Amino acid sequence: MVMLPTIIYSQAVNKGMFYIKPGSMVSVYYTLENQGEGDFRNNGELYLHRDLVNNGKIFDYKGKTPQGKTFLIGTAKQTIEGQTGAHFNTLILNNPVRNRAFDIKTAVSIAGAVEFSQGIAKVDSLQGAFTFLNKSKVLQVSDISHIEGEVEKEGNEEFIYPKGDKGFYRQAIISAPKHQKDIFVGKYSLDDKQFFKVRNASAGIVDKLNTREYWLIEHAQTTTSDIVLTLTWDERTTPKEIYEHAADNLHILRWDAVEQLWVDEGGIVDLENKTVTTPTSLEKYGFFTLGTVRKDKMLKGDVVIYNFVSANGDGDNDFFRIDNIQRYPNNRVEIFNRWGVKVYETANYNSSGNTFRGYSDGRVTIKKNELLPTGTYFYIVSYEHTDDRGSSMIKKTGYLHLETN
Repeated sequence: MVMLPTIIYSQAVNKGMFYIKPGSMVSVYYTLENQGEGDFRNNGELYLHRDLVNNGKIFDYKGKTPQGKTFLIGTAKQTIEGQTGAHFNTLILNNPVRNRAFDIKTAVSIAGAVEFSQGIAKVDSLQGAFTFLNKSKVLQVSDISHIEGEVEKEGNEEFIYPKGDKGFYRQAIISAPKHQKDIFVGKYSLDDKQFFKVRNASAGIVDKLNTREYWLIEHAQTTTSDIVLTLTWDERTTPKEIYEHAADNLHILRWDAVEQLWVDEGGIVDLENKTVTTPTSLEKYGFFTLGTVRKDKMLKGDVVIYNFVSANGDGDNDFFRIDNIQRYPNNRVEIFNRWGVKVYETANYNSSGNTFRGYSDGRVTIKKNELLPTGTYFYIVSYEHTDDRGSSMIKKTGYLHLETN
């Protein structure tokens, strides 16, 4: 147990029990290593000038109530590593080394807060992890101090990811999930040309694609709730053609791994704060970026209808695509042949695979479950749209070309 201020000028190795009591301070000028059965608890203040290696049993605070502060205040790059991981209440990053001041090569978890004063922390993609637990906070994040690599957030409150790349802090915000154990992972990447080289196809509604930057937002397999996503633009990283008419056409785009194209997730723009927010909770996750959309192709509520179906199983245009129709479950889709005979009818379209794929289907259709011939068909799409002025039924009609040869 440590009760008085203690300064250690050599490498410190703990193999037993070490407890920093509240109100006490320990400062270590060389590597601090926890080994074997080492049980290291910090409820006071721990100042580290070099690396932290935890190959011991526990590196944590004592008790159920989070306590203690750990300061990383070196003047050379510092590493947190080890086989066991490290659990902190409050972690203060304050190292003036440029580009990368901290290497995270083990599992780090935060119960209280991370204060980003100076220094960028890089999370190793193979060995490292950085998790903010329920109710933990992010403080003072900036260009000079943030996290590169994946960041996990566990909990049921709104969270601003302290993400960045190549010296730019580029936040993403998620709304509050439903459950305390829900986990969402975030990462930001800048100037990854190879990424966009193999992901360059876009849905017809997309006009311009931001190919300089993207965000990863994914959830754990055990997470059942969904979130609203907010991204930002920055004149230093976001191409001008993407944000110059932000109020008119700036949206969030998601890479659809099944369709192999960027699809529109909608966008509510806040010009003052330079943010774009999805209108509703996401249903699918993965890679996101910003882009502009063609307003002339958009219906009320950001619904977009594509009028070509190729039912040949090649993975392209395999079904009658209606973007964002899932936001309006009170919907109906009807398709007629050129003689006016109904060949397809369904309600709650695009729910759990409820889509038109070239087969006759519905309660009153002809030749049910048979592949329809190539030709031009007529569609009626109707859905209930609700806003501040109330609800109304939107109806859209048009021609659909079906290719089944």
